[in-house]
Amino acid sequence: MKFGVIRERKNPPDRRVVLSPQACQKVAKNHPKAEIIVEPSPIRTFTDAEYREAGFEVAPKMEECDVLLGVKEVPIQDLIPNKKYFFFSHTIKKQPYNRKLLQAILKKNIELYDHEVITNQKEQRLVAFGRYAGIVGAYSGFRAYGLKHGLFKLPKAETLTDQQALISELKKISLPNIKIILTGRGRVGNGAREMLDAMNLRKVNVTEYLEQDFNEPVYCQIDASDYNRRKDGVRGNKEDFFANPEAYKSNFFRFARVSDFYIAGHFYGQGAPYLYTREDAKHPDFKISVVADVSCDIDGPIASTIRASTIAKPIYGYDPKTELETNYKNKSAIAVMAVDNLPCELPRDASVGFGDAFVKNVIPAFFNKDEEGVLKRALMTKNGKLTKRFAYLQDYVDGKE
Repeated sequence: MKFGVIRERKNPPDRRVVLSPQACQKVAKNHPKAEIIVEPSPIRTFTDAEYREAGFEVAPKMEECDVLLGVKEVPIQDLIPNKKYFFFSHTIKKQPYNRKLLQAILKKNIELYDHEVITNQKEQRLVAFGRYAGIVGAYSGFRAYGLKHGLFKLPKAETLTDQQALISELKKISLPNIKIILTGRGRVGNGAREMLDAMNLRKVNVTEYLEQDFNEPVYCQIDASDYNRRKDGVRGNKEDFFANPEAYKSNFFRFARVSDFYIAGHFYGQGAPYLYTREDAKHPDFKISVVADVSCDIDGPIASTIRASTIAKPIYGYDPKTELETNYKNKSAIAVMAVDNLPCELPRDASVGFGDAFVKNVIPAFFNKDEEGVLKRALMTKNGKLTKRFAYLQDYVDGKE
C-alpha cells in the first residue's frame, strides 16, 4: 500500500499536513508493507528536508500512490482519477460552493474518504482539529478583548511557534475582574479550557458564576443542559436535548447578563434554539462585549456572528442596534473574533495532533481488512456513485438542492 502526502493547493494556503515526518516514521515502523511518498511543497509547516531526513522520498509522484492524504479540498483540476483521497470536502452539509467538486470526484471515479465522517462504531469522530481551534480561539479572544478595551496588545497567534508560546504571552497580561463564559465540553471547548487553566484563571460553578461577585477574573464552562431548558417545564438532560432540540428554548441570557467575555466552543445542531438572538443583544442588560466564536456558525446561534473573519483581519464589530457591522472599538459594539480556520495559525501542533489520531485510528484499517468499519463509514463515493450512507447527497449532486 503506497500512501501519498499531497501538497495543499487551496487558496488561501494551508500549511497543515495529515502526516508529519514523525507520523510517517510511526506508519513505516508499525506497518512494514506501507510506503510513503511526500509531494514537494513550498508552504507546508514541515519542510521537504525534514521528510527526507526522516527517511522518506519527496517527489512529484502522486500518480504512483494508491491513497492520497490531504487536509483541505483539492482543486478540481488537480484531482487524479481512480485514486483514493482523504481530505475535508465540505460537501456533507450540501455546501453549494463545493457541488462541482463532488460532481468531479464522481466523474473521475475517485474514492473519497472525508475526515469529518471518520468515526468509530458509536459514530464519534476519530480525527479532528477541534482542540487546536479551541486553543487558538481562546488566545485570539483574549487578544480581541485587550484591543477592544485598550488594555493590552498580544501578538497574533500565527506569529508564535506553538501552544506553549501562546500560553507564555497570555501569562504576561493583566486582566480586570471579568467573568468569562465558555460553552462546550467537546474538543473545541476543552481546548479553550486548557488555555484558561494555563493562565491559572479560577474556575467557578454555574451558581457561583451567576450569583457572586469576585475580586479576580473567573470563568465558567457550561454545556447544552446549562443553557437550554424544556419549553414544557419538565426537567431535561443533554441526551434528551440532542434527541429533541425543538422541545427546548435557550436560557443563555442569564449568563449574558453577567458575562464580559464569551468563548463559543459548542456544537450547534440543526433545530436547536439560538443561544442569543439579535433581540437579546439589544437588551440593556446584555453585558457581553467580546465574543470569540470558535464554532463560527454564520447567522446562527450567536447573533453577533454575521460573517466569518480572517486570520489577516480577525476582529470586527457588531452593532446590536443596527444589526450591522461596525468598528469593534466603538463603545456600543460587540467585538467579534470569528476566524473559521483557527488551527491554521498553529500548523505544527495541529498537524502533530491530527496525525497521531490518524496513525492510531485510520492507517491500521488498511492492513486489518477494516475490521472496525472505519473506512467503510467514511467512504462517500465509489465506482462513480455515492455510497449508500451518503445517498442523501444525490439531489445536491444533481443540482436539485
